[in-house]
Parts: sequence; structure tokens; C-alpha cells
Amino acid sequence: MSETPGPINRIDLRFQALDKRGRAALIPFLTAGDPSPDWMVAMMHRLVEEGADLLELGVPFSDPTADGPVIQEASERAIARHVGISQILEIVRAFRAKDDRTPIILKCYLNPLERFGYEQFATVASDSGVDGVLLVDCPPEEMRELRPQLDQAGIYPICLVAPTTTPERKRMVASFARGFVYYVSFKGITGANRLDADALQEPLAELRKATDLPLVVGFGVKDPESAAAVARVAQGVVIGSALVSLLADAANEQEALERISDFLAPVRQAMDNMQPIQAGSAI
Repeated sequence: MSETPGPINRIDLRFQALDKRGRAALIPFLTAGDPSPDWMVAMMHRLVEEGADLLELGVPFSDPTADGPVIQEASERAIARHVGISQILEIVRAFRAKDDRTPIILKCYLNPLERFGYEQFATVASDSGVDGVLLVDCPPEEMRELRPQLDQAGIYPICLVAPTTTPERKRMVASFARGFVYYVSFKGITGANRLDADALQEPLAELRKATDLPLVVGFGVKDPESAAAVARVAQGVVIGSALVSLLADAANEQEALERISDFLAPVRQAMDNMQPIQAGSAI
């Protein structure tokens, strides 16, 4: 079982509060800087207003191998606007001026962090208000240099488990993870349309044997129905490509905010109306 080092993290606090309410976490994903870096703080606040419990921000990268076309194209647009880690951390800092409670996870690839510098990243990210880092292309064995820096800064490493992960490796990853474990719902890239929520029950039950951390499911969640179905069996739901696609051609900030409300409010309502199969004791 995983142990929480040091002071309690916002991620822990949020999942503890959700557990008491019997509510699954809604975790929307945005590519930082898309459709405009100037709109990001307002968009993040609107996501929270419409029921988001945690926020996941994607750090734009030129070769996002785990992502489908929607997020790849969003990364390309953000890179064209020169959005990088420094600007993203300033966005987080600005968000924190009004919201010091909502956990923020950065979804990254390793190369940008190497270029930025592990120690500098951990220090500045913590000071800005980042709570967790999901490194898509960095397994636990490759985090020997980065992990101590994250631990010292109080930033959680968020780990992925896939349908192909062996039982032995699930136990190893679960012992390394902090905050929650992110279960990839199928083999493939983000945005694919192959989610089978019923098929999640067995693998999540097996994964719960390896950890007492909350289990969050991502990849393939697109609408209120799929989000609610996942919320029945998991403690959190990530919804990304559908939201990124919806925002891609917003003409201005107000239009982007309205699209967020129209999209996310029904998702939150559907999740809250769904009676969980497993609640409370699962986390």
C-alpha cells in the first residue's frame, strides 16, 4: 500500500472530501495554451464552477506519442504560440490567486522537464501551486533523478496502469504512485472511441488489491453517458479530447467559457446522478 510522504497534498484532501460525499472526481483536461494562453485562467475557473474537482493541464510537446490527433493538434497550436513550462507555471500561479484548493496536475513528457531542469522545475512548480505530475513516457524506473526533487517539493508522481500491465508491475507501480492511480481504459491513444465501461469492473477490482489510492479512469470518456458509466466503478473520471476539440475553434474567451459550461455541466450532473457500484470503502 502507498504511504503519503510529508505534508498532505491537495489531491489527498480533495479525494478525502469526495469520498465522504460519495462523489466521483470529475477531472477535465486542457492543453495549456490552447485555444489561447490569455484565456487559460478564466477557463480553469469556469471548469471548477461547472463541477470539476481536479484539473489536468497538458504541457505542449512536439511528439506527444500517447495522444491522438485532437490533443496533438492542440499541442502544435500551443507551441506555435510559444507556450512552454515557464508560461504554464505562471498560468497556474495566476489561477491560485483566486483558487487555492482545486488540485492541478500537469501532464508532461520527460524531455521538456529535462530541458527545464528537474530541481528548478520541482521548485518553481511547487511555488506556483502544482500538485501532481503525470509523465506519460517516464516509467517509475526512469524517475530516479526526478522523484527526489518531486518529493522534496511535495509534488505527487501520478502513475499510469494499462490493460496490459502485469499483476507484478501493477503492485510495483501502485507502491510508487501518490495521489491516485490513472487507469488507461484501453490499449491505444487518447480520443479513441472504444470505451467499454462494463469491462472496467474486473481490472479495477484487481488493481484495488494492489493499492488503497483512488483509481481514476481516462481515455475514451466523451460525454455525460460515458462519464457516468465510468463513475459507477472508479473514483475519478478524466475527460480530455472531447473538451479540447470543442474549444479548438472558439472565436473568443466568452465563447470558450460558454462552451465549457454547456459541455461540462451535463457531465457533472450525469456523474452525480449515477449510483456508484463501489463507494466509500474503495478509497
